[in-house]
Amino acid sequence: MKIEDTKRIIIKIGSSLLFNSETKKHNKEWLISLAEDVNFLKNQNKDVIIVSSGAIAFGAKDLNLEMSELRLDIHQALAAIGQINLMSAFKNAFEKYESKVSQVLLTLDDTEKRRRSINARRTIDNLLKLGIVPIVNENDTIATNEIKYGDNDRLAARVAQITGADCLILLSNINGLYSSDPRNNQELKLIDSVESIDDDIESMVGKSITETGKGGMKTKIMAAKTALSAGCHMAITNGTIDNPIQALFNGRPCTWFTPNKTPLAARKQWIVGTMQAVGFVKIDNGAYKALQNGSSLLPAGILEVSGEFERGDAIEILSSDKTKIGIGLASYSSEDGKKIMGHKSNEIGNILSYSYREEMIHKDDLVLL
Repeated sequence: MKIEDTKRIIIKIGSSLLFNSETKKHNKEWLISLAEDVNFLKNQNKDVIIVSSGAIAFGAKDLNLEMSELRLDIHQALAAIGQINLMSAFKNAFEKYESKVSQVLLTLDDTEKRRRSINARRTIDNLLKLGIVPIVNENDTIATNEIKYGDNDRLAARVAQITGADCLILLSNINGLYSSDPRNNQELKLIDSVESIDDDIESMVGKSITETGKGGMKTKIMAAKTALSAGCHMAITNGTIDNPIQALFNGRPCTWFTPNKTPLAARKQWIVGTMQAVGFVKIDNGAYKALQNGSSLLPAGILEVSGEFERGDAIEILSSDKTKIGIGLASYSSEDGKKIMGHKSNEIGNILSYSYREEMIHKDDLVLL
């Protein structure tokens, strides 16, 4: 895997990297070095999304509390306090490289509900188009599972999945996946490449010992399964050094998990294999030819809208003689679709009093049969 060839990169940061485990202080200089890494990637025209833990740790630090001694509901309160400090730390670090950041609060549940995940994807896409670095935080004030089980590795993989990322980097406190737990066995080797996750790989997993974060190798392997199924390469590498991403570019030891398909192919496979259509649109011959050439389906080419569906639902695409030619995810509900069919995209705003997007079905959400 050549990271130089990737286009959209997710970087996952754990609490243990944001805080010094001995002094309990925030690693400001390390975060500045990460901002430099992100600037390095952006200068190569790569999209960068960060998934970060740390809100609870920042909240505990603000109140001088020991996290290990607190109940789950207190952790949630600490997250509400710490979110402000966490984002302030990112803002200050990234300003040194004239980069702007934004906060996107998500839970695993948000990424697993189709309409919510579509909304999250569009928001992140638009932030990237504006040149903003999205900082995705787990919404710990309402999400208890992420706190209890340390699921931010899985959250990062789900963010990679819904945004169509082709690379996920999990920054850890070890170099990657070892043949056994590196803390207990000196006779071990680093696994540099994994193409499939079998029983042998899972047997290599140990448990986490970090205090400020709760994710261990087990959650990273779970994240790898999600990433591979989404066509996304994933790396586990040591993030404790300064400029860990540039170090990865320069060949720093890591474990690469390699998928056998692209993110777009995986997404289209998901649409065809798991989505049940709840309506259809009939299109004219011109629109059909445009789809065959790889274009999106615009309202102007729609002759009929049938069924009751909402934005994000799967709908069939029929030719003018009602032959089924494809399936895709609707950008507008059936009610709104009937209003805009046959109209140009620049008329949508006047017709509906809002414009979500130009297409009835975006080309990335569409599969021709």
